Amino acid sequence: MRVLIVNTSEKRGGAAVAANRLMAALNNNGVKAKMLVREKDTEDPSVVELPRRSYMHWLFVWERWLLYCRLGFKKKHLFDIDSGSCGVDITKTREFQEADVIHLHWINQGMLSLKDLRRILDSGKPVVWTMHDMWPAISLCHYALDCKKYLTQCKACPLMPHRSLLGDYAAKVWKRKDRLYDNRNTISFVACSRWLASEVRRSKLMAGQKITAIPNPIDTHIFCRTDRDEARRTMRLPLDKHLICFVAQKVTNKIKGMDYLIEACRKLVEEHPELKENTGIVILGGHVDDLTEDFALPVYPLSYISDPRLIAQVYNSVDLFVTPSLQDNLPNTIMEALACGVPCVGFNVGGIPEMIEHNRNGYVAEYRNAVDLAKGIYRVLFNGDYQQLSDEAIKKVTTCYSQQSVSMKYIEIYNQALAFKHYRI
Repeated sequence: MRVLIVNTSEKRGGAAVAANRLMAALNNNGVKAKMLVREKDTEDPSVVELPRRSYMHWLFVWERWLLYCRLGFKKKHLFDIDSGSCGVDITKTREFQEADVIHLHWINQGMLSLKDLRRILDSGKPVVWTMHDMWPAISLCHYALDCKKYLTQCKACPLMPHRSLLGDYAAKVWKRKDRLYDNRNTISFVACSRWLASEVRRSKLMAGQKITAIPNPIDTHIFCRTDRDEARRTMRLPLDKHLICFVAQKVTNKIKGMDYLIEACRKLVEEHPELKENTGIVILGGHVDDLTEDFALPVYPLSYISDPRLIAQVYNSVDLFVTPSLQDNLPNTIMEALACGVPCVGFNVGGIPEMIEHNRNGYVAEYRNAVDLAKGIYRVLFNGDYQQLSDEAIKKVTTCYSQQSVSMKYIEIYNQALAFKHYRI
């Protein structure tokens, strides 16, 4: 079986990391998988980059410009939404024509337009679409947060001006997607978490669609527990402190909840002043320097790291991983930390409580509650059986997220999609 995984980039962003890991898992379990991307970052021969033409860059720029105009020439939500108006026809590529199954992942920002998706469906090849956020089931945004318009129909989007001379763009994109999905069950939708599957099933766009929940895989040969002191020496981190880790591609992104972590650290120092001397925050990601002065605890900033083995060293350097995200699907960061035996603390939102088992491998804090977040951090570090929490973290990953476990579930989806294609013929 030949599977073509389609994603905007090879390594940048959580969806890219998950798609890349799935490709490796499939190739390790009898499937010939390749990845087609717009942005290639490595020399991996299994990853094929679309031809570098100047117009591909301008497609992305043009799409952003159109959205910028729709947003009333304001940048505030420019990268919170995608319209699917610009993309590349991949059906002419050799990789597409050789594939038995087309497996879509995150295809926004100029990779595939809705028109390109129609071409893929018209080719007759079975299509599987892994949803890393809610965009396939909504009009423009990637996470609905408190908005419930997608339950009936997206229109008058809260992220866009309600009155526009160009009309209601959210309603237009919704109708385009509805027409794309008009022949139900031509796409096999997969959600990376049970939470996301539950959310998208409620969308009117997804009525009648089959949606399966399958988690992302992880390579436990790379992400595994190693010697902590050695890892700290490698990353040049202090050996004599309790270290708390936070990771985000862009740490200033409000949806990642950095403000709640800053407030939780302030609460911790108020109640336990000794933490100022014996505890620190390790932050991995971009734009870290903008926030270091806001923390009540010492901050050890690490620039963006792409090498998985070095990322694993970061996790093995710390005692606790904290993810105060305000909405998230099935974060790779939690999976990576757990695989390295690092207990995790996060809010009770999205797919996070599927990964963090309360008081078993970490602590699930009340949503948007910095006080409870601080309580969870202190309990894991100082009041619990740390070794047991660490052992349960590893057990969770080996049971639920191993390459073999996840790849077998996807192979079943592929076989069902192929069988349905032959049935239709």
